[in-house]
Amino acid sequence: MQETILVVDDEEDVCDLVRYHLNKAGYKVLLAKDGLRALEIARHNLPTVIVLDLMLPGLSGEEVCKILKNDPSLSKIGILMLTAKSSTEDRIKGLEIGADDYLPKPFSTKELTLRVKSLVRRIKAAALSEPLEAPPFLVNKDSLEVYMDGKKLDLTITEYKLLCLLIENRGKTISREELLTNVWGYQNVIDTRTVDTHISRLRDKISPHSKRILTVRGEGYKFTALPDES
Repeated sequence: MQETILVVDDEEDVCDLVRYHLNKAGYKVLLAKDGLRALEIARHNLPTVIVLDLMLPGLSGEEVCKILKNDPSLSKIGILMLTAKSSTEDRIKGLEIGADDYLPKPFSTKELTLRVKSLVRRIKAAALSEPLEAPPFLVNKDSLEVYMDGKKLDLTITEYKLLCLLIENRGKTISREELLTNVWGYQNVIDTRTVDTHISRLRDKISPHSKRILTVRGEGYKFTALPDES
């Protein structure tokens, strides 16, 4: 699946420059010009990496970083600080509050892209070895097992991959075409009814929590980020 990168900077030319080069590298790029908007987008889209300026209007980049790292649902997002604060003390402070990488301005767009790619790889590698939690679900990727309310679910490998992909992207709508490509490995999508059939079977198996998988009419499916989300 295409990884999402959130770029947070109040300078429009910086946002446009970074978006252009990250788009060229194959990433989906979202933009925010202040800290509060950045947190809102992060909660709704769960980007893989945030490229974060420190000197933002309202809520500073440092505060945004602290909030993200103290929120269990957002703490796994990688943070690359991109800022004019370039002293050794500034770098140390940034890393101490939770940043995963630090790049001072002015910067090379090639270096920025390479650092983002490296951070994405690190986050994906770490995610493979950690259980995936979305209460009441717990996914053990090593054993390919899913537990619901503490009990192991009897899933086929396709159902496992489908549920795992939906949980990994909770809060995001995934199209039927994307599901066919990433779960079944289909390159040429002709009939998407296969997805609907498997979603129906999966919902039966995760009852009474079947409403966690929402149908987004005309688009695809979404695993709700919160148990009580409707």
